[in-house]
Amino acid sequence: MEYILHITIICLIYILFASSLNLELGYAGLYNFGHVGFFAIGAYSSALITVGGYPIWFGLVASMVVAAFVGLLFAWPVLRLTGDYFGVASLAFAEMIRLVLLNERWLTRGPMGIPGIPRIELMGLAGNSVTLLIVFLLTLFSLLCIRVILLSPFGRTLKLIREDEHVARAFGKNVVSFKTRTIAVGSAFGGLAGALWAHYIGYISPNDFSLQLTVLVVLCVVLGGRGTLAGPVIGSIIVVTVGEGLRFLPLPATMTAGVAHVQSMLFGLVLVVLMLRRPQGIIAETDLIQET
Repeated sequence: MEYILHITIICLIYILFASSLNLELGYAGLYNFGHVGFFAIGAYSSALITVGGYPIWFGLVASMVVAAFVGLLFAWPVLRLTGDYFGVASLAFAEMIRLVLLNERWLTRGPMGIPGIPRIELMGLAGNSVTLLIVFLLTLFSLLCIRVILLSPFGRTLKLIREDEHVARAFGKNVVSFKTRTIAVGSAFGGLAGALWAHYIGYISPNDFSLQLTVLVVLCVVLGGRGTLAGPVIGSIIVVTVGEGLRFLPLPATMTAGVAHVQSMLFGLVLVVLMLRRPQGIIAETDLIQET
């Protein structure tokens, strides 16, 4: 039972993380491969604040504020780039964040990480059941907020910008402003996902936010379907459950340490095949438009 609770909590965190990336990748057409950097910023912000004695709710709010602020700083120079250059710059940003966390030992404890991060509590109660309830409510609230944003004129403008920036400019839309605000909002929810991860695991280190996590969250979005609300939900559930299932492969004792590498290779292969065979994912946005 505890293992099922664990898998469910991880799925919910990944759903929030992937949905925040989908806001940028699926709706604004921003290939932000550095989104894991904001996940790390949220995790470390909340961890440092709560380890310092402040309430967890304050740490969660702070994780969103700090991640959104860094997102604004990130967007200002990087949005001057387009296409592949933006993707490369965002990937470099994520690696830069990881190196900062690794080397600024006075703040982050470097490779030793931050242990003893407080667990989420509700009226003095703790445990995986309480964590599941809180994570579920926060994830649901975040998805509802994202849905409201996407159904608003702001969300419709994002789709227009994704399809053709020149047309958006012709209609008088400030493309850079819309993209900047999208990155800030996506970063805030990504930071919240990172904070929930930190409080659930109880320990974080710079190595937790590597390129492998970037591949996983991109796979969640692409597999489920970019530009759809349900796509990241389905993609996250599949990626997490398949990844956990690989742990039970009947491998020899000498190969158990290589399970993580097998996961990375498998997910990387699936991502390549998807981009070649079905780039729209399991749930295609065009299919939803045709149904309506």
